[in-house]
Amino acid sequence: MASTSHSEKGGVPEPYTPQPSIPSKSSYFNPISPFTDVYDRFNQWRTDLGLPHPGTVENLQKEVKATHLTNYIFDGARADLTKSLSANPLFQVTHSFALGSQTLPSSYNFGAIFANQQIFLQGGVDHEGNVNGRLNQGWTPNNVTKVQAQFSSQAGQNMIQLEHDYQGQDFSLNAKAINPWPADLTGIFVGSYLQSFTKNIALGVESIMQRPSPDLSELTTSYLAKFTGTDKSWIATAQVQPAGVVQATYWQKLSEKVEVAADLQLMATPTRRDALATLGAKYDLRLATFRAQVDSTGKVAALLEQRFTPAFAFLVSGEIDHFKNAAKVGVGVMIESTTLTPEEMGMPPQV
Repeated sequence: MASTSHSEKGGVPEPYTPQPSIPSKSSYFNPISPFTDVYDRFNQWRTDLGLPHPGTVENLQKEVKATHLTNYIFDGARADLTKSLSANPLFQVTHSFALGSQTLPSSYNFGAIFANQQIFLQGGVDHEGNVNGRLNQGWTPNNVTKVQAQFSSQAGQNMIQLEHDYQGQDFSLNAKAINPWPADLTGIFVGSYLQSFTKNIALGVESIMQRPSPDLSELTTSYLAKFTGTDKSWIATAQVQPAGVVQATYWQKLSEKVEVAADLQLMATPTRRDALATLGAKYDLRLATFRAQVDSTGKVAALLEQRFTPAFAFLVSGEIDHFKNAAKVGVGVMIESTTLTPEEMGMPPQV
């Protein structure tokens, strides 16, 4: 029987109906395809390099600030009483007292902290009614929005700051607005970018635009560099402004208990020429932390934080200014209490 190209239905041959040809995917032209291909290859190349995250511009000198006394030294008497009400989510309140300072008036502050995996809330109010607050909202592991606010009865002391952080695999990007006013775009606007170029070197830039009025603006740009040791035992940073301001820092971990840090600030502007060098060290004992610092203005300072129990610490702070023949001394206590059981705090039960 001869073969035929017609199909048969019920014994009646049907004519052949040609099927329309479906064009292959490659026959379509995507105008942005070349750009996306280049971008994908570039990302793959960056991934293959294995560059580390460089940190953020805000924390560029984090290790130096943790070693020096600038954020820790005080004079007079102070007491911080903290009570933890919950561990997960974290919720604690703090009563802070300060009096007898030579530079600051006596004060009382009540603060509270609430935090979980996505949200960090911190607020406080002092005896004069000044209120401050902070909110950090994590949308993804790489995106965090931050809001800070301060409200005061004194003119010029109110402030609101809006900020967003994006953390890439080998870079960090930050945008910030301080007291912005959308109607005339006044305020202070800050943008920064830090990028790892090798496993040890990261470079970045930070620009600050100040617009106190719609017809007046000023732009300042700083160039940043960060050098990290292969074993992360030392970090050196530099921040340069074309106007003639330079800040360089160096931090090194000498051992598990000893850290040293140096900070050099140079100012060579047409109206001012000045320099300040600071050298500090931090020594961690089993139940105590000792910090010491000396700078080029003749100031020698030290701070001892002695923790007798996990819930009680005693602080002694002192500073001597040899050029001005002046001295400051401070004492303080930090007391922590909790309503949580040892099991709730993750500790073994008491027998």
